[in-house]
Amino acid sequence: MNYNFNEIINRENTDAIKLEKRKLLFGTEEVLPLWVADMDFRTPDFILNAIKKRLEHPILGYTTTPADFFKLFAAWTQKLHDWQIETEWTGFIPGIVPGLAFTVQCFTKPGEEVIVQPPVYHPFMNVVNNNGRNLVYNPLQEVDGKFEMDFDDLRSKITDKTKMLILCNPHNPGGKVWSLETLRKLDAICAKHKILVISDEIHADMVLPGDSRIKHIPFAKVSQTAAVNSVTFMSPSKTFNMPGLKTSFYVIPNSKLYQQFNSYLEASEITSGNIFAYAATAACYVEGNHWRKAMLHYVQENVDYVVGFLNKYIPQIKPMLPEASFLLWLDCRALGMEPDELHRFFVQKAGLGLNQGTIFGPGGEYHMRLNVACPKAILEQAMTQLKNALFV
Repeated sequence: MNYNFNEIINRENTDAIKLEKRKLLFGTEEVLPLWVADMDFRTPDFILNAIKKRLEHPILGYTTTPADFFKLFAAWTQKLHDWQIETEWTGFIPGIVPGLAFTVQCFTKPGEEVIVQPPVYHPFMNVVNNNGRNLVYNPLQEVDGKFEMDFDDLRSKITDKTKMLILCNPHNPGGKVWSLETLRKLDAICAKHKILVISDEIHADMVLPGDSRIKHIPFAKVSQTAAVNSVTFMSPSKTFNMPGLKTSFYVIPNSKLYQQFNSYLEASEITSGNIFAYAATAACYVEGNHWRKAMLHYVQENVDYVVGFLNKYIPQIKPMLPEASFLLWLDCRALGMEPDELHRFFVQKAGLGLNQGTIFGPGGEYHMRLNVACPKAILEQAMTQLKNALFV
């Protein structure tokens, strides 16, 4: 099948966050919105058709989880990541960010420490701070144009109050797919100090085709200690452009931790999904792999286009080459602008709405995050506006 990723779809009047919040974030609606991490590609027909089929029935009543729901998820993870999980390890969660907050509430106490590795997806910091836990930074280092973990710094930050580390695997915003060696080192340190690892793997299914040697490795697959000392979150929402359906999974091989977390969710009455989330997710895992590969090929071409354009016309902006997902981390230090000035430049002169790097924590200064999951014509317009803003 052929898919038209070049199609430009008008998202006005759909309550799309990337459009509705332009005025709030950028002070104007006259920007190309390339910030929120969803795609401007049509949600695949097999998802829309599954929802339409369910709508053929005239009653949208209380709905139980379909019998094969977790089996389909397990089969998908086995196929894509060679990770054999048992259905009794899994459960439904209405979004990974809520899941992160629930793990903080369930497995730590106020005043205890949670480690994050910035620059990183900013809700990691929010779920720690907003729940009265102490946030500890273990900043990533940039080595040869890629992020690497600083294990010496990590060891130096651990105290008897350190109870949790939130891992971004693959990494957002850098697109880093963590190696087995890196994950093993992290596993050893966290196991030694009894630090529970919460692994956000929402981008797991989006490893780009640029280097066939790169494979996503679920943290819990690294070793037996990693399996019993972790909570993994996965979701089809990013991969298949349906984050509005709020459908995600947790995987906890440790039966004691599983029972603790499941009891917490049961007590909060948040263990079930909605009719359309179930139908759409099942469709993804049965019919979605061909579309997924085609989408990733298109995204890789978009990455290559932006990288090539910047290298040729704006070498002052250095993109970090992503290994997964559709986000580009742009190093703008050579432009010589302070962070707020940089933000104003992108908005007021270039007419571009990107994520400001400072929201991703220490190390995000002088950077911007660009979403390339859009028709190439949009990226061409964005790059032209950026070039003109600098040189015309």
